[in-house]
Amino acid sequence: MASPDGVSGVGGSPEETELSITLTLRMLMHGKEIGSIIGKKGETVKRIREQSSARITISEGSCPERITTITGSTDAVFRAVSMIAFKLEEDLGAGGDGVTAGRAPVTLRLVIPASQCGSLIGKAGAKIREIRESTGAQVQVAGDLLPNSTERAVTVSGVPDTIIQCVRQICAVILESPPKGATIPYHPGLSLGTILLSANQVRG
Repeated sequence: MASPDGVSGVGGSPEETELSITLTLRMLMHGKEIGSIIGKKGETVKRIREQSSARITISEGSCPERITTITGSTDAVFRAVSMIAFKLEEDLGAGGDGVTAGRAPVTLRLVIPASQCGSLIGKAGAKIREIRESTGAQVQVAGDLLPNSTERAVTVSGVPDTIIQCVRQICAVILESPPKGATIPYHPGLSLGTILLSANQVRG
C-alpha cells in the first residue's frame, strides 16, 4: 500500500520529479546590472542566495559584460530570477529620490545553447509566439551565436511578473530538449587568440 503522502518508493508525481531536476541558467549582464545584483559588499547577492537557496556565481573580469550563473532546483532558480528581476526594476527604474516613475521594463539576457533555440522558436516561430502571447513579455532569440561559442542570447523584457512567467516557460522547453553535441560556453571579453591558445591550436 502506498502511504497517503505519496512516499511509496515507486517514482514520484511529475511535480515532485520536476522539483528535483537541477537547472542551470546563465544570464549576460552589464556592469550597472551586476552592481545592482551584487549590492554593497556583496550583501544583495548573499541575500538572494540565502532566500532562494540557489547557487549564484558571477564571472570575474574587467570587461563590461559578465555571466551570472544560477544553479539549483527549478524552484530555487525561479525564486532567484524573480528576486533579480525585482531588484533590477527597483534600481534601474528608480529616480534619484527612489520614487519609481511608472514601471520601467526590465530586460534579462539568457544565454542558451544554439541547439536548444530551435525548440524555443518552434516550427515557423509558433512556440516563441505562444510564449509571448501567454506571458505578455517580449522575447527575442538572437540570430547570431555569441562570439567564440555555440550559445545564443535570448532577450526577455517586461515587468518582473511577466518576465518570471516567461523564464519558466523557456526553462520548460529547454528541460524537454537537452542540448545536442558539445556546447562551447560564451565567455565575455575573451579574444579569439586566447581561446585558440588555450585549445593548443596555435603553433609558434
